[in-house]
Amino acid sequence: MPSPTDRLLTAIDGSLRTLFSPPQASRPNPALQTNPGTNLTESERRLSGALMRVNHVGEVCAQALYTAQALGTPDAELRRHLDAAAREETDHLAWTRERLDELGDRASLLNPLWYAGAFGIGLLAGRLGGDRLSLGFVVETERQVEAHLASHMDRLPSGDTASRAIVAQMKEDEARHADDALHRGGAPLPAPVRGLMRLAARVMTTVAHRI
Repeated sequence: MPSPTDRLLTAIDGSLRTLFSPPQASRPNPALQTNPGTNLTESERRLSGALMRVNHVGEVCAQALYTAQALGTPDAELRRHLDAAAREETDHLAWTRERLDELGDRASLLNPLWYAGAFGIGLLAGRLGGDRLSLGFVVETERQVEAHLASHMDRLPSGDTASRAIVAQMKEDEARHADDALHRGGAPLPAPVRGLMRLAARVMTTVAHRI
């Protein structure tokens, strides 16, 4: 069993990889299975770039949350579950970054800030809430992300089949992560906590859309 020091070093390594290394997906990019689609106008390209930047920030935060919660829990089985979910989220991180590059756009300049904030929230949930509340935090987070991705499916240009394929697969994965956490005993979060999470997400998505 890894020692607390080993777990801390693993968390630090994961943080550095998320922020400063090109992510490597373990699954093929869903965009590869789509038709090229129509050429995007300049305004459509900018919109797709902004939306995919927001989605990339969400995946940076997902890495932080799962890494911090895995660090905070003493339960080895739950830690393995969180680590496995984080690895799947790495696919999303890689896909969204690849799409940003294809669109000629960039990742958020505030990614280190987003990561630090999400890591702190995840560590707090893992340390203070207990495993059931930590899992409940995963459920609520993934449900909110799923709704957020559904809204992007409505907003992405119809001709941007590559971005739409990526977002559709992400939405499917997030729903499964929420269901898994719920089946493992995730407890419902209090309404004020859910409201604060939605407010924090709204601030992040609004700022990341531009910066």
